[in-house]
Amino acid sequence: MKVEDDDFCFVCGDKNESGIHADFTVNDDNTATTKLVIPSRFQGWKGIVHGGIISTLLDEVSIYACRKITLKGVTAEMNVKFKKSVPTGKEITLQSKVIEIKRKLIFVHADLLIDGEVYATAETKVFNLE
Repeated sequence: MKVEDDDFCFVCGDKNESGIHADFTVNDDNTATTKLVIPSRFQGWKGIVHGGIISTLLDEVSIYACRKITLKGVTAEMNVKFKKSVPTGKEITLQSKVIEIKRKLIFVHADLLIDGEVYATAETKVFNLE
């Protein structure tokens, strides 16, 4: 599979006018973080971030945790657990960490937090295309 970055990623792409425009920090210890506020245009129910957006954000921060390992990783599988409703308009923190590497699979844990409290988690298997 050929993958190519054209800066239109829905989560982090600068050229995507409809996107979220998240800016991730990637660390040498195979972790990634970002902080952002999700506007109401991404809500499901009034004042609550849509679950698909939460899943998308957890997916993206998981991929960023793998950036020191590969620049061409794609999600193979992801299990999301929603613990609390995420309100729109409030600053959230996304953080992720590579847990294990087995051949071409990278196992990542990710959290979505507000004020240090976990609102959602994901266990992600990332496939290394390189």
